[in-house]
Amino acid sequence: MSDLPRKAITRTAKLATLPLGFAGRATWGLGKRIGGRPAEIVAREVQQRTAEQMFKVLGELKGGAMKLGQAMSVFESALPEEIAKPYRAALTKLQEAAPPMPTRTVHGALEQRLGPEWRELFAEFDDKPAASASIGQVHRAVWHDGRTVAVKVQYPGAGEALISDLNQLSRFARVLGPLVPGLDVKPLIAELRERVAEELDYELEADSQRIHAEEYAEDPDVVVPQVVHQSDQVLITEWLDGIPLSEVIAEGTPEERNRAGQLLARFLFSGASRTGLLHADPHPGNFRLLTGDAPDGPPEKWKLGVLDFGSMDRLPGGLPEPIGIALRMALEGDAQGVYDLLRGEGFVKPAIELDPEALLDFLLPMLEPAQVEEFTFDRQWLRRQAARVADRRSPVYELGNQLNLPPAYLLIHRVCLSTIGVLCQLGAEVRLRNELEDWVPGFAEREEEYTEEAAEAPETVEAVEATEVEEADKGSSEIVAEVPGKTAEASA
Repeated sequence: MSDLPRKAITRTAKLATLPLGFAGRATWGLGKRIGGRPAEIVAREVQQRTAEQMFKVLGELKGGAMKLGQAMSVFESALPEEIAKPYRAALTKLQEAAPPMPTRTVHGALEQRLGPEWRELFAEFDDKPAASASIGQVHRAVWHDGRTVAVKVQYPGAGEALISDLNQLSRFARVLGPLVPGLDVKPLIAELRERVAEELDYELEADSQRIHAEEYAEDPDVVVPQVVHQSDQVLITEWLDGIPLSEVIAEGTPEERNRAGQLLARFLFSGASRTGLLHADPHPGNFRLLTGDAPDGPPEKWKLGVLDFGSMDRLPGGLPEPIGIALRMALEGDAQGVYDLLRGEGFVKPAIELDPEALLDFLLPMLEPAQVEEFTFDRQWLRRQAARVADRRSPVYELGNQLNLPPAYLLIHRVCLSTIGVLCQLGAEVRLRNELEDWVPGFAEREEEYTEEAAEAPETVEAVEATEVEEADKGSSEIVAEVPGKTAEASA
């Protein structure tokens, strides 16, 4: 294929083929139905053709177009099966690969960023890309010290393309709806657009990866490759072999799916607590399952390899404590407490009045995975949740529209939804409650408080009794008279 299309007018014209193409195929479908073909078969053909065009356009343009496709890919689990099926293959392909950049372009970028003698830095360099993504592609190579490395090269003009695409896609947001029915595309595009600069900054990405690699260096479950070298628009890291998460989704055994799901949940919830950073791009293309020395051994020994640290939410104190407290209070049935906390955090605006019990009824079905020791995430459960909140005739829909999402929680919200989407694609049984207790501040606080009070109570009683006996022996009735007051204060 040719170089990454860089002119805004060219990219806009290509993006316009998505909604226009859908309209044309819909007209074609209507003609077929008038001609006597069953509506169900015609609709399936229309969706299949739309899906194929989606992959072709988003994949070839890369940039913001492909970034949107990757973000959309984790939400297909929420769509009805008859709608989701045609799109699943096309969207899944965007998680792992896209048409590659020409070799001459790759060499030119390496010469510009690493110098004219760039080949001397490598003992070997494979010109065929190992992976192609939204703003860069990865080549396998051997560094001059013998280490196998991944060389990520940013597409020339990726920055301009990314900004141009997301600006244009925001204009098309309403007509893009039919491409993936049920998904609200506009806020997704807006959030991606806000993170453009961070996505393009390989120095920032290298720093984030170094922090994770250091923190998880001795971790029994998670592997993060070390950064080997970084320069403007080129990032070189240790190579990570493993099974792509997308392959486990497509054909993994139940045991493999469960292990992958548990590791994914563990990493995404532990990362903010351990590093102050939340990995904000949890689509399957960014994860590998490492089988170690026993590829045919039990999945319980698998580790999760994590790639791509370009999109991060910076949370120095870990996940906000109100999240954990609200989850705990909701599971305890404290409707008023949840309402007051969400209002205080800005989820309920001052001018809005909601029934706390109705709010709790709105939230609890979504919190089902945290209510049990082990929960099976599957597409059917997610579809039920999506249908429940999307039914315009339901009070749940009206209540949901009155809630606000504060800016500080935007990325956290998308990461959580994306993670749930991937877990449902896996169909994994996950002990989510364990991860929440371990890593989400405030979630297990009530139990900790109870334990501390229980540990302190006998000591307090013994101290009071000892004081009473001592003072009685001294015959100091005045001091003894004060003890009950002190005891009551201590108990309070």
